[in-house]
Amino acid sequence: MVGALKAQTKMTSTEADKLRTMVKEQAEKTKAITSDFTQYKHLDFLANDIESKGKMAYKFPDMVKWEYTEPFAYSIIFKNQALYINDDGNKSNMDVSGNKIFEQLNHLITASIRGDMFDDAQFDISYLEKDGKSIVHFLPKNSQLTDFIEAFHLTFNKKGEVEAVKMIEPSGDYTRIVLGNRQTNQPLSDADFVH
Repeated sequence: MVGALKAQTKMTSTEADKLRTMVKEQAEKTKAITSDFTQYKHLDFLANDIESKGKMAYKFPDMVKWEYTEPFAYSIIFKNQALYINDDGNKSNMDVSGNKIFEQLNHLITASIRGDMFDDAQFDISYLEKDGKSIVHFLPKNSQLTDFIEAFHLTFNKKGEVEAVKMIEPSGDYTRIVLGNRQTNQPLSDADFVH
């Protein structure tokens, strides 16, 4: 049938090795990322996904800012073992340095942005290809983490950069973030991560 959706196909071990190498090389030379994003929150009981838009900034080694601009103003910043939230002027923060689960989630978020999550000790990993894109499924092995996240799916472009992140919850609901207008290694200062 013309126009039918092409199914995902499993990569060979050679293709998976090549992707892993390319992504790791890309991640090692990435010290900063800025990008627009569109977030789709899928909840089974809603007919349509909830769509939000904003800007993301990442600075090595572990500073990430998600600044939502539509449909509301909201920002979340991960830095220095803390989480900072600015909900349209209402600011709060939380020290997460002793929270192992939160530290793992923060590490996963920064690793997923950089694309460097290939840790067989932490994940069962499968490598797929669809429409010229590489899609890698990560299933956490840590039972505490699987209470929050059942799986991560990362979509990579031909340069080994992350284009989309999908986080699937145990309920089957998921959040999909699609990155656009990506700029790599543009100068970012710590002031870009002030809440």
